[in-house]
This record gives sequence, structure tokens and C-alpha cells, in this order.
Amino acid sequence: MFLKRLTMKGFKSFADATTLEFEQGVTAVVGPNGSGKSNVVDAVAWVLGAQSARALRSGKMEDVIFAGTANRPALGRAEVTLTLDNADGRLPIDGAEVTISRTLFRNGDSEYAINGTTCRLLDIQELLSDSGVGRQQHMIIGQGQLDSVLNSRSEDRRAVIEEAAGVLKHRRRKERAERRLGQTQENLERLGDLVREVRRQMRPLERQAAAARNFSDVDSELRNVRRALYSDRLRVFETRRGELDSVLRTSDGQGRELRNELVRLDAQASAAAAEVASRREEHLASTLGQLQGLAERVRGTLGLINERRRSVRATLEASADENVVANLEADAAKLAADLLELSTVETELAPQRAEIDAARTSLGEAEAQFEATWGDAVAGQSEASLARVQEQAEIVQRSVDTSRQGLERVNARRSGATSRAEEVRAARETAVNSRGEAERAFTEATVAHGHATVQEREADERLRTVESELRELTDTAARTQARAEALARALEEFSGAGGRSLIGELDGVLGAFLDLVEVEPGWEKAVESAAGASLGAVVVDGRTSAHAALSALRRDGGAGLILPAVAATGERPSAPAGCESLRSRVRVRPGTPDDVVRVLDALFARAFVARDWESGIDVALSNPDLIVVTADGDRFAATGWRVASGRAVVTRSSVEDAHAVARVAADHVEPATEAALKARTANNEARTAVRESLNTLTKAEATLDRWTKEGVRLEAELSTVEALVASSSTEAAEATEALGELEFELSTLLEQLPALELAVSESSQRAAWADEARVTLEAHRAQVATLVSEVGKREAELGERRRLIESRQSDVERRLAGHAAERAEATERRQSLEFELQSLDRLEVIVRQAADDVHLNQEALESTYREQLEASRAGAEQLEALRRERTVTEARLTELGDSGRKAEIEHAELAIKVATLHDSIRRDIEIEPEELGLVAAPELPEGVTLEHRLVELETRINALGPINPLALEELTALESRYQELDGQVADVRHARRELQEVVRALDEEIMTTFSSAMADVNEHFSSLIAMLFPGGQGRLMLTDAEDLLNTGVEIEVRPMGRNVRRVSLLSGGERSLAALAFLFAVFRSRPSPFYMMDEVEAALDDVNLQRFLSLVADFRDEAQLLMVTHQKRTMESADALYGVTMVPGASSKVVSQRVKRTNES
Repeated sequence: MFLKRLTMKGFKSFADATTLEFEQGVTAVVGPNGSGKSNVVDAVAWVLGAQSARALRSGKMEDVIFAGTANRPALGRAEVTLTLDNADGRLPIDGAEVTISRTLFRNGDSEYAINGTTCRLLDIQELLSDSGVGRQQHMIIGQGQLDSVLNSRSEDRRAVIEEAAGVLKHRRRKERAERRLGQTQENLERLGDLVREVRRQMRPLERQAAAARNFSDVDSELRNVRRALYSDRLRVFETRRGELDSVLRTSDGQGRELRNELVRLDAQASAAAAEVASRREEHLASTLGQLQGLAERVRGTLGLINERRRSVRATLEASADENVVANLEADAAKLAADLLELSTVETELAPQRAEIDAARTSLGEAEAQFEATWGDAVAGQSEASLARVQEQAEIVQRSVDTSRQGLERVNARRSGATSRAEEVRAARETAVNSRGEAERAFTEATVAHGHATVQEREADERLRTVESELRELTDTAARTQARAEALARALEEFSGAGGRSLIGELDGVLGAFLDLVEVEPGWEKAVESAAGASLGAVVVDGRTSAHAALSALRRDGGAGLILPAVAATGERPSAPAGCESLRSRVRVRPGTPDDVVRVLDALFARAFVARDWESGIDVALSNPDLIVVTADGDRFAATGWRVASGRAVVTRSSVEDAHAVARVAADHVEPATEAALKARTANNEARTAVRESLNTLTKAEATLDRWTKEGVRLEAELSTVEALVASSSTEAAEATEALGELEFELSTLLEQLPALELAVSESSQRAAWADEARVTLEAHRAQVATLVSEVGKREAELGERRRLIESRQSDVERRLAGHAAERAEATERRQSLEFELQSLDRLEVIVRQAADDVHLNQEALESTYREQLEASRAGAEQLEALRRERTVTEARLTELGDSGRKAEIEHAELAIKVATLHDSIRRDIEIEPEELGLVAAPELPEGVTLEHRLVELETRINALGPINPLALEELTALESRYQELDGQVADVRHARRELQEVVRALDEEIMTTFSSAMADVNEHFSSLIAMLFPGGQGRLMLTDAEDLLNTGVEIEVRPMGRNVRRVSLLSGGERSLAALAFLFAVFRSRPSPFYMMDEVEAALDDVNLQRFLSLVADFRDEAQLLMVTHQKRTMESADALYGVTMVPGASSKVVSQRVKRTNES
């Protein structure tokens, strides 16, 4: 690979398109000073990617664009195209030729292209990196660069070797890896902060979650135990209540049976006592008459039952009709007709009533006459009356006792219901108060949650604002720091151009010019335009010091600008019209020697500032000996006119001010960082407060709902209990009234006993005479009773029928008046009628049984009447047996009453227990008791009951304290976040290890490659020194052999016969040879396809020049060499010559000549 063609257009002095065709071998570029021959070397360096304007001998990059001449205007762009011969395939690209081009426009835009395809600078650098052409361009040696090889730092010389050896690509890879490693470390630190923060948040949540999990387990078991316990208790209570209901029903049934038995026994005992007392057959006749009357009443009752059944069935049939109103009207008409018919029938009964009244009057007269005649003679009757009254008194007494006991039970039930009502009222009051507190807590929690939400939004907004301010301050600090560093580099460049590094330690040197002065803000460009190159000068205190400084510069081969502090000669010109002196805008820095004032006076004495460039031109034309500038940097003087340079002067004070501004900006970053940290903390606290307030709100809402339900339930229970109290009070009032009637009846009976006992004790002498009269009276009484019974039965039937008809009629009328409501009540009435019909059926069965009993009794009495003598004898025994049986039955009734009272009390207590258990079920399990059902008991340790386990679990629940119900969700989210972050940390650590491995591998590669290259270069350097310095010695040394990654390279050269170790002590020519030896050693060790040298042999004498040309001849066949030279012998040794010329006012031109060489040459 070698250079084949170079085309320049608008590049520096080459305004027109100029093409140079290169061939292998040595090519020399010659021409007079200022013709632009060095621009050929600059063009190659520039198109290959040079980025430093100083390396191109320019102040700024746009200086490479043709600036124009007196006859030609400036161009708007510079373009260089370089064609490389790639026949050997050294470049990794298809094609025998590779064309690289670079274009720069005045607006600063630039373009790169490879074979006409736009690309990046990086693409060009990577394309050339493996071909021996690095980005440092070590194969291009510009003017004055030989001495810089020796004067540069040892690390810079190492860089030359590394670039030739291809180490720089490893360095770049290592730098990228280290940058990524640094970013990885930053990411790891940030992830570490996040992991620590998540861990910090997880610790309390883990405790809360453990408590919540424990609470959940315990609460679940507690609910199961409660369900099982409550279900078991409810089952036991319901079973016991069923048993008690059965006992009460059985007791009521048995009590009715026993009371009926007592009535029966009382009746039998009374009859037996009367029979025993009378021992007359008239008693049997009387009893037979009574049975006959009873039979008649039974038959009348059956008739009434049948009539009522017909009425009920008619009502049912009527209610089944869909046309209710029409049926009701028909019923009303029919009932009116029935009443009219009934009135007619009742009228027909009037003669019979008159007959009954006459018979009763006659019977009353007969009884009065009997009483008047035989009343005191009826001893048996008095004894029977006494026995009957005693029996009735005993019965009433037992009824009083039973009523009192029933009243006590009712009062106990009412007392229990009243107590329960008070408890429910208290519980309701508590529920109302608790609901009020829950409402207040809910309202407060709602307000607190809203306030926390607002605070969270404010914290978020504050965090965004603070972070935005932090970013702005950070950017400002970075910009100010970058500006300060840029100003410092610019000042260093200015100062370095004056040679301060070579003469800074000499006596009389005051320092760099820019370090000694200050420029008013806004006037920097004007000062730069007026001072020009003097800005980079070194100020000395006088002529002697200036002479010494110049001598040092010449001795060391350096370049620089000296400003001696001497007084200005001649008078200072006055300011032209419309201008002001620039001298007033520049002053000496505090603490600077006064000699610098003379430098400022001499430098700016003839410099004036015009308002604008137009007036500046006028002033310059009128005053050609003055320097006229503008505040924008325009310069007008006898040496030429120049528009604004685009850059301002940089002084030490401006650099210090920039650093001060950067420090202030950096100082502002730390408080902003702290504020951001506080804002993040406040934001986290606000989010925590929102979560806590939401938990509180949820709990408050649940509490409010629970107390609301509890209040509704207690209200319903209170209504039920109050209804029970009211019914108990009514029942107690009725029982009290009944007890009073019984007590009154008992007192009446007890008042009759003394008279009856007196009557029994009197003599019954006249009893026998009264028997006949009694038989007659009894027969009369039986006839009257029979007549009364028949008429009474008929009247009862008619009365009952009238009552039913009238009731039916009023019912029909009421239903007609509100038939709309009747439809709504139809179903209920039908059920009531059906129930009544069933009751009538059952009553008919009972009455028919009674009729059968009466009939049987009647037959028995008739037989008894016939067997009265046998009955009289057995009467006494029967009466005694009945009395004994009655005593037993009464004892059984008393015992049954006691057991019934106990059952009723237990039933009332059990009802209260069930109600309390229902409350517990609703409160603790939050379900209705009907939903509980049968629950199997959980497994418990041996010997532990459900009650003990319940107490134990409740104790554990209370010991847990407050529970965060969202802790498990929050912990799960944080654990997920922690696992994600932990995975990211692991990934980052893995990436860091990989990067560290890459860095270590690159270090190994760099050390191996550099060590090999260093050995080869050192070997070739020693041989080249021996050739260039016959009898001399030279070697390359590492500054730190232990650190192959960072060690520098020192050069040691000892010419023959001289004990010189420091290269700086060599002469100028010797220094050039030493530098060339080093560079050619590098070239030979790691060859490049071509080399370019710009006047590198200028300082060589004939002998050394011959040695250098011999070295070039050795390289002629190894690589392509392009040399810019003034030496004739160099030209003679070249294979091709290019001459560069420049006509005044024009641009550079190129002529070429191929040199024909003979074998002799």
C-alpha cells in the first residue's frame, strides 16, 4: 500500500484544484519559502484525520480554508482527496484503490468519505489503524517536530512506539472498557443504594408481615374455633329448647287432661256424694233428667256446629269466586233474607216461651211451697251442698295457686325480657356512640388521607423541582468547569508559544504576557486583534534580559516571542475622532512589577477602538500609522485589514475568574444535592404517610360498617324484646285479673261454708216426710227442665244462627265497603276459614264423643235407676275411691305444674342465652346465625377444650398488638423489587468481572506487544545510532521497567569520544540525527506503508546529511517516502520531484519531474 494520488482544492494556499501523482520510492517536494510546499504534508495529515489546528500550523481549524489574496477572494470550503494503492489488500476493503476525502466549510461543518461514500472520522481511523497509519500519525514528521521528539515527555515517546506497534487500538479498547467499568461501578453503587434502601424498608415490613401472617393464622384458627364452639353451643341450645318445648307441650297436654280429670272426678264425687246423701231414687231421676238436658244441649251444639260449618264453607266458596263484589252483594241479599226468615222463626217461639214462663212460675211456686214446708227437713241435700261447696272451694283454691304460679312465671318472663331490653338498649347506646366515634374516625381518616395525598403530590412536585434545579446546577457547574479548563488550555497554548518553558527560569523574565495583565470584560476580542502574536510573548525586564532569553531560545532550538520592558519612543498619538484609546482597557495585574506598564504603553500606544468596522476603515485610511480595532475584533492597519478573528484574548485573571465561577457553581451543587436528598426523603415519607392513612381509612370504614350493622341488629332485637315485654305485661294483667276473680269466688265459697255446716248439723227429722213432696217437685222440675232445654236449644240454635248471620252480614258489608282491601286479605281470610273449618271438624268429633258419653251415661243411669239399691250400697265406696283418685290426680297436677314452671323458667333463660349467642355470632364471625350450620370441631391437643383454646387464641391475638393488613402485599412488592435489584446487582457484578477480565487481557496484550516492539525498536535504534554516529552508542531505556503499562521511554546517545548522556547537550544537528534515529528505528521495527518528512535535514551538515541520505536509501525499497526539502543533495537522491511555486497575489502551483537514475548513480 502506498500513496497514489493527492488532490487539494481550497486547502490553505492551494486555491485551485491541484493533483499530485505519487509513485513508490522517494518523492521530494521543493520550492521557495512561503510557496506552500509544507501544505502538501499538512494536506495528507488533514485528510487522514488530524484534529489539532496546531499540528497543521494553524490557529484554528477554519484557517486551512483558502483565505484569499489581493487578487483572489477567499473560498468557502477546503477539500482534500487522497487515493491509496491497495493492490496488496492491506486495507480491509474491496478494491485496488481506496479514496479518502475530507471537506471543511467555513460554518464549521465537515464531511468525510471513503470511495465517495459519506462516513465518520472514526471509520477512517479504524480503516487505517491496522495498516500502520495511526491517529497520532507518527509517520508524518512536520517542521520542528524532530526536536519535540527529544524534548517531549517519556510517555509521549512511548506513545509513538505504541502507535507503530498497533497498541493504541488496545489502549482505546481498554479505555472504553474502563469507562464502562466506571459506569458499571456507578451503576453498582446506585444499585447498592437502592438495595440498602429496599432492605431498610423491608426490615419493619418483615416484622409487620410476620405479625400479619401470625395474626392471619391465629385469626383463622380463632374463627374456626369460634365457629365450632358457637355451632356446638347453638346446637345444644336448640336441642335443649326443642326438649323444653316438647316438655311444655306435654305438660300443657297432661295438665289439661289432669284438670279435665279433676273436673270429671269432682263431678263424679259430687254425684256420688249426692247419691250417698240422698240414697233416694229421685236423685237418679234428677240426674237422668240432667243427662237428658245435656244430651239435648249436645244435639243443639252439633246443630250449631253444622250450621257454622255450612256458613264457613259458604264463605270459602264465596271467597273462591273471582267476582268478589258480585258474590258479596249476593251474600248480603241472601243473609238479609236469612235474617228475615230467622225473625219469623223466633216469633213462632213466643208461645213456647210463654209456656216456659208459666211452667217456671208454677215450678217456683212449688219450690217455694216445698221450701216453706220441707226446707229445713232436707238434711241430705244440705250435706250434699256442703260437700259440693267444699269441693268447689278446694278446686278454686288450687286454681288460685296455679294462677299465682302462672302469674309468677309471667312476671319472671317479663322481668327477664325487661332486663334484656335494658341490656339491648345499653348495647344500642354503645353501638350508637361507637358508630358516632367510627364516623368521626372515618371522617378524620378521610381528611388525613386527603391531606397525605396532597402532601405526596406536593412532595413529588418539590422533588421534581429540586431535581430539575440540581440538574441545571450540575450542568452549569460542568459548563463553567469546562469553560475554565478550556480557557486554561488556551492560556497555556498562548503562553507556550512564547517559549516560556525554555526561558521561564532565566533572570529578568517577568512571566508570560497574559499572566501579567487584565482586560476589561467585553474588550477581549479588541485586545486580541490589536496585540496579535504578542499575546503569547514572554515579558522580560529589559534589553539585557531580552538578549539572554533570545540566546537561550537559539541555543535550545526553540521558538518564542520576547517583549522587553523598555520605554516607548516618540510621542503618543492622540485619539482620532470617534475613537478611544485601547490602552485604557488593559491594565497590569495587582502585584505585577511596574516594568510591565511600559510594555503595555509600547504595545497599545498606537491602538485605538472605533465604533464599528466602517468608521474603523475611515480612520485607518486617514491614519495609516495607527492600529484601529473594533470591539468585535476587526483590525485595520498598514499591514492589512482583518475582520473579526472569532476568538478573544485569554488572560490569567480571566482564567482565575472562570475557575472562581466554576467553584461557585460547584459549591451550589452540594446544597442542591442535599436538598434533593431531603426532597427524596420527604417524598418517601409522604408515600409512607399515604399508605398508613389508607390503612387507617380502610380500618375506620370497616369499623363504621361493623357498628352500623350492629346498630341495625340491636334495633331489631330491641323491637322484638319490647314486644315480648308488652305481651308479658298484657298476660300478667290478664293473669292478675283472673286471679282476682278466683280469689273473690274462693272468698264467696268460704263464706257459704259456715251456714252449710250449721244446716248439716241441724236435725233432719222431717226428711222422710219431704221425700214424697221432693219426688213430685223433681218430676215437675224435670218437665220444666225438659221444656226449657228444648226451647233453650232452639233459641240457642236460632241465636247462634242469628249471630253468625249478623257477623257474616257485617263482614260482607265491611268487605263491600273495602272490597279493594278484601282482595289483599283474601288469602289470609281463606286460611283462617280453613283453619276454623278444621277446628269445627275436631269440635264435632269431641261433641259427638260427648254425646256418646252422655248416651252411655244415660243408659247407665237408667240401669242404675233400676239397680238403685245396689248403687246405694256401693255409693260410699265409690265416693271414697273417687276422692282418693282425685287426691292422686291433684298431686300429679301439682307436680306437673312445678315441672312446667321450671321448664318455662329454663326456656326463658335459654332464649336469652340464644339471643346472646346470636349476638356473638354476628359480632365475632360476621354472619347470620342461620348461615352457621353444623361445623366440625378442629383438631385440638389432648385435654384441651374449645373454650380453653378460644381463650388461648384471644390472648395471642391481643398480644400481637396493632396489625398492618397491607404489610404482606407491600412486603411482596418490596421482595420482588429486591430480587429484581439483586438480580441486576448480580448482572452488573458479572459484567464488571467480565470487564475486569477484558482489562486484564488487554493489559497483558499491551504489555506483550509493547515489550516486543520496545525490544525491536531498541535494537534498531542502537544499529542506526552506530550508522549515523560512527563509533557512537545509543539505547532506549524504560523509566520504570516494573510498570510496563505506564513506563516511559528515555533516549540515551553518546557520540564517539564524548561522555554525553543528556540528549539536550548535543548540538542541533546531532539532536536531529538522534531524533531521526529514534523515528527510523520505529519505522523499521513496525513499518508503515509511507513516511512524510518536512525539512527534517535542515540542521544537518554535509557529512550528517550524507549519512541521513544513506538511511533514506535503505528505506527506499521498504516504504514510500515523501520529503519536503531545500537540500540539493536530497533532491538528487529522490525518484521524483515536485516543485511548488506561488506568484504574488495568486495561489500555489505544482510542477513535477521524474528523475532518471543511472546505474552509476
